[in-house]
This record gives sequence, structure tokens and C-alpha cells, in this order.
Amino acid sequence: MAGEVRPPELLDEPELILEDGEVYRNPTEVKMSQIVLPCHANHCGELSVGQLLKWMDSTACLSAERHAGCSCITASVDDIHFEHTIGVGQVVNIKAKVNRAFTSSMEVGIVVSCEDLYRNRQWKVCHAFATFVARRTEAGKVQLKQVIPRTQAEQMEYSIAAERRRMRLIHAEIINDLLSSSSAHAVVRTPMDPHRAVSECLQFEDAVPAERTRVESVELVLPPHANHQVSTFGGQIMAWMENVATISASRLCNAHPTLRSIDMFHFRGPSHIGDRLVLKAIVNNAFKKSMEVGVCAEAYQGGEPLRHINTAFMTFEVLDQDKKPQTLPRIRPEPVDGKRRFQEAIARKKVRLDRKYIISCKQSEVPLSVPWDPSNQMYLSYNNVSALKMLAARNNWVLTSEKNKVSLYTLEENHVLCFKVETHVAIAAEQVFVLLCDLRRRHEWDPHYKECEVINHADEDDTIYRVVTPSVSKGGKVQDFILLASRRRPCDSGDPYWIALRSVTLPAFPPTEGYNRGEVVCAGFSITEEDRCLTKLSYYNQATPGVLPYISTDIAGLSSSFYSAFASCSAFLEENKDSLAAVPSAASGEPHWETV
Repeated sequence: MAGEVRPPELLDEPELILEDGEVYRNPTEVKMSQIVLPCHANHCGELSVGQLLKWMDSTACLSAERHAGCSCITASVDDIHFEHTIGVGQVVNIKAKVNRAFTSSMEVGIVVSCEDLYRNRQWKVCHAFATFVARRTEAGKVQLKQVIPRTQAEQMEYSIAAERRRMRLIHAEIINDLLSSSSAHAVVRTPMDPHRAVSECLQFEDAVPAERTRVESVELVLPPHANHQVSTFGGQIMAWMENVATISASRLCNAHPTLRSIDMFHFRGPSHIGDRLVLKAIVNNAFKKSMEVGVCAEAYQGGEPLRHINTAFMTFEVLDQDKKPQTLPRIRPEPVDGKRRFQEAIARKKVRLDRKYIISCKQSEVPLSVPWDPSNQMYLSYNNVSALKMLAARNNWVLTSEKNKVSLYTLEENHVLCFKVETHVAIAAEQVFVLLCDLRRRHEWDPHYKECEVINHADEDDTIYRVVTPSVSKGGKVQDFILLASRRRPCDSGDPYWIALRSVTLPAFPPTEGYNRGEVVCAGFSITEEDRCLTKLSYYNQATPGVLPYISTDIAGLSSSFYSAFASCSAFLEENKDSLAAVPSAASGEPHWETV
């Protein structure tokens, strides 16, 4: 199997030794190892994804219950991308731990790896994030205890869990917004109008009618399908859904399809022993080398109406002998609902491409400046804040120098130089956040900001600015930056405020003559309340070639401009601490372009 060298994600962190000499282990961590037997596999000798989902769900549930101390139920599972298949005789290793607890829900991180016992190799199969809800007890609603991160990796996951939760809560809104404008932003093989795509498919005589791929199956929920809470096991429902989706995909390609990814599972209600679970699947659209299958689960008992349990969208490929995706037959959608599903599948593919392009890639693989448009706004915002949180969570910062209660730290890894400037101000954290949010005022204290104008109010959390900085060398060109500023208030008490900055590309603002277009990969502020009137202010920057000339003399100890800038910042905050400064807010209706 390709890629069998053990990736960095599977390498263990350096051991954390506690004060009593014991090796630290996360108290919520649960591990499960299963050898793949023929009864777990399909006719190709590969582990059924449905079986894998059941193992993942049960492992994650045990971790959630270990933290909550009571019964928990699966609320949702985020998108899953399967990097490899697993064969009979290989070992599946699943590790789950609670990343963060909220009021009555918690995020559980799941990592799945495969082990070949005979060749002593391991490789990553997938990772996922599941949300579990603690069930009410006789005393009423559960108030979960907080997770205390101890290692750098735990701190990163804890911090970013708040961003992932935010994305889950607005997931449906993102999809609806994209579907409403799908004709403008849809992608099949190249950007095109989905209505035209429907018309083209109807003209191909060899296109497979979508109705031929329709599958409907009924399952009776029996005691073996129920968990210890006498509700249908969430992993079992996901397994049944994967089964009918695979049958549907097979009817299009007349071959054995390979499941590559699953969009978010969201459980809308429980089912119980005695329920009849109706599972329906159909191929919504076939792209050149992949297809989307829509599948839903509904439950009923006796003569009562159907209850919607879950809906998911699964992407399949058909692989040749070299494990390369094959070209698929075209699909001919049925009128009305079929056309709607066909067009919506195009929009969802656009969402998947955005996620893969912006979120799924490692930070080093993401282009410095990503094109911005309303359809990828939420993912860019997520990436912007998450990248800053990951940078802030690093524990190997080195104190380079300190002057007038301003500390300068550096971090150099993989040929990338990052720096952090930190100080304390005797001002409430919220007021510091409000004053620093609007970059138009930054020139009042930062000599590196010569001009700053708002070019788009995306929404109340995101604003795009054009920033002009002075020339580094005498007679050289000035630089300009197109920056997305993403703001976050604390998710829980004790969390910092965040102002994250990164470069984006806008067609309406291309590089212009007389300016060098600079790039910012990751920068921004962390604002932490340490007391009612004492705030720790930290500024981070991943120094790209466009930024490095402005800071190299400071880091080398040849200049003190950082210290004077942050002294000016403290004075600016002090002078304006009682002002009613306002963050640029989005106008009602659609996002609009505005130049100030």
C-alpha cells in the first residue's frame, strides 16, 4: 500500500513527566485495537467502512463518557476523508480523547491508523471530530467539567475546538448560502452554470438515469443494534447508511466503489429498539472521476409518521488496478427533485474543494494568498483564526530580548521564522479588543502602518483591509497588503480575544504599479484578561519575505522599534480606554464592496 511510511501525525509526542515521576496520559484517552477478520470485510477483502464507523463511534463514546461520568449520545461527526483502505489481517488502531467540553456537549478527536504486523509498519487512515452530548440525569441537565490541556498538542486542539464548534453551528447556513448562489460559483470540471450542466447531461444518450441508482432498505432495530442506553447505536446507523450508499454507487458504475469521504453526519433525533429504520440512497451527481451519493435515515414505529434521523452525502471513486480513479458514466437526473439534487451536488463539491484547499492542507502547503469570495469566507475565517491559535500554542518560543516590560520572542522551525511581542496593559481586555480590532486606527501607534482602508465589510467577524507600509530601503517601492482580519470573542471565561490577520486575493484589487504586493501568512493579536483591569497583549507574526525586512534589525538586536511601537500602543490604549470605539460592522443584506 502506498504511503506506508509512518507519517508525523502518528508519531508520539515527547513524554510529559509529572511531578510524582509518572508519565502523563490524557485521562479521557481511550484506545481500541481490532484485527480485521473476513466477517468485517467486503468481497474485495477490504474492511467495510460501516464497520470502521461503528468502531470509531464506540471508541469516541467511551472517551466522552469517561470525561462526563454519565451516558452520552452521538450528536454529530464532522467530515471524514479516508486516505487508505484496510485489508483483512491488518490491525486497526483507534485513539479517541476529549479535546474540549462545553456546557453539556464535548468534542472528541479520533485518529485511526492501520498496522501491518508482519512488516512492522503503520500509516494513518483518517481522523475525525465527533460531538457527544451528555444525557440528562435524575438531577437534571449535566454541567460538564472543563478539560485541562497539559501538552502542546492538547492546547492546540483545545483552542481550535472552539473554532470547529463555531463552524458546526453555522454549517447549515453556509450550505444554504452557497446553494442560493450556486449558479454563480458552481464547479464541475471547470467553473460552469449548474443549469447548463443539467442540460448537457440530458443530451447524452449513454447517461445513466439517476432512478436506476435509487436504493431503499428497511432495518428493524433489535437489542444487538442498541447501545447501553437502549438507543440505536449511532455507529450502527452510520453503517447502515454506508451500506445503502455503496449499493447505490455500484449501480451507476457496475463495479465496486471505494468510499473516499463523508460529509458531516448530524443526528436530528434518536431511535430505539423496535423502530423500523428506513434508509434511502441515490446518486445525486457523477463528476469525471467521483460521484456524490445522498443517503438519509428515517424511523417509525407502528402507524406513526416517519422521523428524520440523519442525512449524509458520501463521495465514491472507482479505482483501477493501479489504485487510480477511473472515469465514471454520466448521470441523467430526473425532473424537479433530481435536477435540484444534481445542482446542489455541484455546490457541495465547491464546498469540499474550498475545505480541502483552505482547511485540510498543512499550513506549509497553503498558498500565501488565497482568493476570497463569499462562498469560501467562513473557511478562510476558520483557517485564519486556527492558524493563529496554533502558532500561539507553541511551547518552544525563545525569549530574545526584553525592554521596558515588552518581551520579544522568536521561534524558528522548518526554515520559517516567527516572532511574538508581549506586554501587559492596565486596561480591560474587552476595551483593548475593541480598540485594536479596527486596523484603520493602527497608524496612530504603529509606524509600519502608513495607510489603511476598509475594502469589504464581510460580516461582524471579518473585514478586509488594504494596508500600505513604508519602503524598507531608501528610494524603494512602498508595500501594500490585502488583509483579512478575523475577530473572535472568548468562547468561555478565561479564553483570550483573538484578532487574526492573513493575506487574501481580491480580483478588484490586483497588484498595482508603484507598490510591491506583500504577503502575510499568519499574524495577529491574542488578548487575555488576567484581572479586571490587567490584560496580557501578545502579537504574533510568521515572517514571510515581505515582512522580514521590517523586523530583522529588531530580532538581531540592532533596533528597538518594536519596543517603541508597543510603548506607543500602550499609550494609545490608555488614551482611548474610555472611548466608544466600534468595530467595522457588516451592513444588512449581501456583503458589499466599500472603499473608505
